[in-house]
Amino acid sequence: MNQQNKNPKLETRNSKLSEIIAGTMNWGVWDKKLNTQEMIHLINICIENSITTFDHADIYGGYTTEEQFGKAFGESKISREKLQLISKCGIQLEGNRTNKIKHYDYSKEYIIWSVENSLKNLQTDYLDVLLLHRPSPLMVADEIAEAVEKLKAEGKIIDFGLSNFTTSQTELIRSRIKFGTRTEVSYNQIQFSATHYEAMLDGSLDYMQTHDIRPMSWNPLGTVFREDNEQTRRLKKLLVQLVEKYGVGSDTILLSWILKHPSKVVPVAGTVNIARIQQLMKAVELPLDNLDWFAIWTESIGNKVP
Repeated sequence: MNQQNKNPKLETRNSKLSEIIAGTMNWGVWDKKLNTQEMIHLINICIENSITTFDHADIYGGYTTEEQFGKAFGESKISREKLQLISKCGIQLEGNRTNKIKHYDYSKEYIIWSVENSLKNLQTDYLDVLLLHRPSPLMVADEIAEAVEKLKAEGKIIDFGLSNFTTSQTELIRSRIKFGTRTEVSYNQIQFSATHYEAMLDGSLDYMQTHDIRPMSWNPLGTVFREDNEQTRRLKKLLVQLVEKYGVGSDTILLSWILKHPSKVVPVAGTVNIARIQQLMKAVELPLDNLDWFAIWTESIGNKVP
């Protein structure tokens, strides 16, 4: 796209995200079933604790959570400039929108329609970040590029990224999408945690650093508190010692482990527990010792590090 066609509104907006992101997947009917007033309260609690970025996807709550969040946001009277909104598109869920089978749609028309629908539901006129939710074998990179460049030129999205894309899939998209002189893939939201650390071994995080792509981590606490197996028991035993050493909770230490990686991973924390939300940002300042970082990795592997 020609530089002179850039929408001047884009120059006045700040798409910088908070260092920890609030994940909204469980806010609606898929889990917590928060009502409007509860959502308003939770949005305010997050902002008061410097968590100003909210991660959405059109599919959350079977395509209902964005609208519920938007209603709460609208009634809250919170200034749009005080928060950042991320959304994802591309997954078509079975049993919704007359879909007979779960599939992916990355046609130009669908991406544009999906973003505009998310904007309406979230009661905003732009997304800070649009992510493609999961890669599709049938995605046409040139068509995706046309949609993204149009949305950016119209000021409907500020930044663009991916979610769960491999390095080769990311490179394919990067090779097509440009805005002015800048390659336009800014984020990739992946699974990364103390129990799911493959991204730092398979070249994914190296690739992102090389190309100035900021990683986001979904499920940043991994399976430590969700599963009972040899790996999680080893980690819990170590965490008891580290909690005593650092004077913070186990979840704070696990987030700090992610944040210490030089790729500057941004965790997406899905908790709606207010006490835990109030503690999350402590992970940003926690001076996790290098040896403790390697101790966590060692216990996760169950052996000496490679």
